[in-house]
Amino acid sequence: MPKSRIRKKADFTPPQAKQSTNIKLTNRSWVAPVMLALFLIGLAWIVIFYVTEGDLPVDALGNWNIVVGFGFIAGGFGVSTQWK
Repeated sequence: MPKSRIRKKADFTPPQAKQSTNIKLTNRSWVAPVMLALFLIGLAWIVIFYVTEGDLPVDALGNWNIVVGFGFIAGGFGVSTQWK
């Protein structure tokens, strides 16, 4: 059986990407406090709703108070995507 040819070509190296000199550094120290605040507000909203048997925080909303509480918690998760 014949032997395969040996390539005398250099390995492929991708070209260097130009690095941007305009690095934008943002201060995201606000993310953790806002995230925790939204989590706690949502949790407190739901707990108050159950403890007061639906009279508080907003009586007119009825069982929709649970959705509002989970909305605050979902907002906390949304803010957490900005954390680096």
